[in-house]
Amino acid sequence: MMKPLPIVVVALMSLTTPAAAAPAYPPTVRGADVEARHGISAPDPYRWLEADVRKEPRVADWVAAQNQVTDAYLASLPKREAIRARLTQLFDYERIRLPVARAGKLFFRRNSGLQNQDVLYVEEAGVGAASRRQLIDPNVWSKDGATALAEWAPSDDGRFIAYAVQDGGTDWRTVRVLDVAAGRVLDDKLDWVKFSPLAYGKDGFFYARYPEQAGGPDFQSEVQNHAIWFHKVGTPQSADVKVFATPDHPGWYHDAEVSADGRWLIIRSSTGSDDSYEVRARDLGRPDSPLITLVAERTDDWRFAGNRGEELFFVTNRDAPRYRVVALDAIARRAPRVVVAEGGDTLTGASLVGDQLLVTALKDARTEVRRYAADGTPAGTVPLPGLGTASGFEASHDGSTTYFTFTSYNAPTTIYRYDAAANAVSVWAAPKVAFDPADYVVEQRFFTSKDGTRVPMFVAHKKGLKLPAPTLMYGYGGFNINVLPAFQVDALAWMEMGGVYAEVTLRGGGEYGAAWHDAGRRFKKQNVFDDFIGAGEALIAAGITRKGGLAIQGGSNGGLLVGAVVNQRPDLFAAALPAVGVMDMLRFPLFTEGRTWTDDYGDPADPAAFKNLLAYSPYHNIVAGKDYPAILVTTADTDDRVVPGHSFKYVSALQAAAIGDRPHLIRIETRAGHGSGKPTTKVIAEAADLWAFAGYWTGLTTAP
Repeated sequence: MMKPLPIVVVALMSLTTPAAAAPAYPPTVRGADVEARHGISAPDPYRWLEADVRKEPRVADWVAAQNQVTDAYLASLPKREAIRARLTQLFDYERIRLPVARAGKLFFRRNSGLQNQDVLYVEEAGVGAASRRQLIDPNVWSKDGATALAEWAPSDDGRFIAYAVQDGGTDWRTVRVLDVAAGRVLDDKLDWVKFSPLAYGKDGFFYARYPEQAGGPDFQSEVQNHAIWFHKVGTPQSADVKVFATPDHPGWYHDAEVSADGRWLIIRSSTGSDDSYEVRARDLGRPDSPLITLVAERTDDWRFAGNRGEELFFVTNRDAPRYRVVALDAIARRAPRVVVAEGGDTLTGASLVGDQLLVTALKDARTEVRRYAADGTPAGTVPLPGLGTASGFEASHDGSTTYFTFTSYNAPTTIYRYDAAANAVSVWAAPKVAFDPADYVVEQRFFTSKDGTRVPMFVAHKKGLKLPAPTLMYGYGGFNINVLPAFQVDALAWMEMGGVYAEVTLRGGGEYGAAWHDAGRRFKKQNVFDDFIGAGEALIAAGITRKGGLAIQGGSNGGLLVGAVVNQRPDLFAAALPAVGVMDMLRFPLFTEGRTWTDDYGDPADPAAFKNLLAYSPYHNIVAGKDYPAILVTTADTDDRVVPGHSFKYVSALQAAAIGDRPHLIRIETRAGHGSGKPTTKVIAEAADLWAFAGYWTGLTTAP
């Protein structure tokens, strides 16, 4: 392990300094718009801020004025630059991502430490760094470092890399092709690509795109008619072949995957966010083979795990809320064969590696990896280093070797080589970090939510920390997404300064299967808020933090979470950090991918759902006359997932309300999107601002 760098002492000043006073906010025009539906009228005075900041000058002027005030306030916070300096030190270590093995080569992304974007490399398997060669360096693509390498996939023979270019954080992609041996980018250029894995078949790859739009990609409006196409390497996009589309369902999304032996194309179709799929397959070994419908009812989740000849293995929650593994015969079309039955833990994935079926399970939101023969006979477990999260285990047909990552709050992501035949694990790439993981402890605690439900959360901090201490609590709680232990440099910095970091396993996620998800969506969304509030109360009751020492954070659906609980319990929190949040629950389906979220939230076109959404919508439920915590909203001008208008309207309503003297600010990033592709410099700058703000308002200090 590298010798730790000196710790920068961060001492945040008392709350009597001038920074405690809320600044004078820029004036925001209040309009007369009203959202009137189902006999209910909800004022919407800041609707004009929904306009695209890149096209509407008065919105751009508003953004500039808000950023000017926020920048000045953040600059006044004590020790912000010291926090930024320490974050820069902590980020400055080599990070290697999970490799993809093809034809005796390993392809992987690497960051030397402070590079804005990861670089793609190749090396010979078994040879190591001596054979390493750089293939794609996105750091030369733009001056501001905001153009990123997104999805990528090598061909089965290792000759080509198909890769997607993401500019300024947008979800739109441009796909190019690299000749690996020559190191040369080919003329192939694919546009109109969005939400698309890249899946290599013979002579080319499958991808998903939208029809061409006049005037270029739209960053605010809904786009329809997603379709799967095949691109033959060395040909123009105009020659691509449409493989599958659903014109009768123009709002559906599709993804394509090719089995490890190259024989089967698997296409899944969904509405985008509900984890319910129709599934089709094509035998690529037969040129004229039709698409076969394997699953016709779009009611359940199906995750491809590999194949043995005509038998296709899936992890599914069909008749199994905590998932099971089944095999479908694509030729004989017999009833599904149960390979691994549903049990008490939630299964999250599986892959066939050599003769072994590796199944990933969550046991109270931490990973176990279980081994089975292809017929389902148990064969023990894969040894893991501790309490944390393991992922990877790419399916393999031509050998028993695969790779996986392991991480936890105090364990930087390490990559392991796994020999499935021998059940042997060895380190392939381990980071050398500027801190000692042994100095930190991680524990899992349980508390009782408002309705009596037992809810877990992870709590991490430095060993020997005197409690209570300022605490940052993170949550998400939605869309069947699992929040699992993982190393995060910014969370480490918070703990290093003397804070506690907590993550709550909220209902709405998938950690305990379909029932856990269902208990936190639609008309039961309030359970998620109750869980988060209950977690905060439990931390205070246990003496981990004190009243006035708790900050909360969440992004996207988690930004909605933060906005909702602040309205419901403003007294509980000292600071709140909602990021790229869904803040207007009455109009979210009108923009980009918002229509796909109705499965989790409900559709405001339905009278009952409208009433339920209005009851917790952060924008509509700010309570005048109560003292609110300090709030720093973050968003980005190129966010075409949750459009920034949500945050613009929400912060305008906060600033106009009589909710106390603490600051309610917005930090609007330029040339950034919903989060992916953000350059390291922007990540560090944002984290420094957030921690300076939250640390100030929770009273965070460190010993000299």
